[in-house]
Amino acid sequence: MLPCIFLQKKCKKLKKLNYISVDILSPIAMVKMDIRNISFSNNQFDCIICYHVLEHILDDEKAMRELYRILKPGGWAILQSPIDYNREKTLEDSNIVSPNERERFFGQKSHVRIYGQDYKDRLEKAGFIVKLDNYVRELGNNIIKKYGLDKNESIYYCTKSKSKGN
Repeated sequence: MLPCIFLQKKCKKLKKLNYISVDILSPIAMVKMDIRNISFSNNQFDCIICYHVLEHILDDEKAMRELYRILKPGGWAILQSPIDYNREKTLEDSNIVSPNERERFFGQKSHVRIYGQDYKDRLEKAGFIVKLDNYVRELGNNIIKKYGLDKNESIYYCTKSKSKGN
């Protein structure tokens, strides 16, 4: 739920959109909150965008459940994290705590895991219906570069069943 300045500016300009950015640390976040303990009501949001956050969260399962809880039935979420598609299972080890060791194992000092092909399964375990979308591959190189997209990244489009209450 990290508030990207570009996205935040675009969303704030849309008159019919009620936009809220949330982050635990970012100075540009509209609301400061821990993704593992979200204070919003159940079934409150039509849409959630959580971009490259979950790989930083120690208890990502709890964070995923919280995102699911606040999403309205029939709502959708884009839940992106870096994925190593060569890795079948997510690499994580709670004993790796120093920033230098995390950088060595997970690629960044603040990462606590490297998701593998099981990322979709982890999202589904939280309750989401997950569709992998390769839309980015259909865009031209100019658009990909302009918006800083990764042409090899699949979009994790997650929905909450219309019949689910929580």
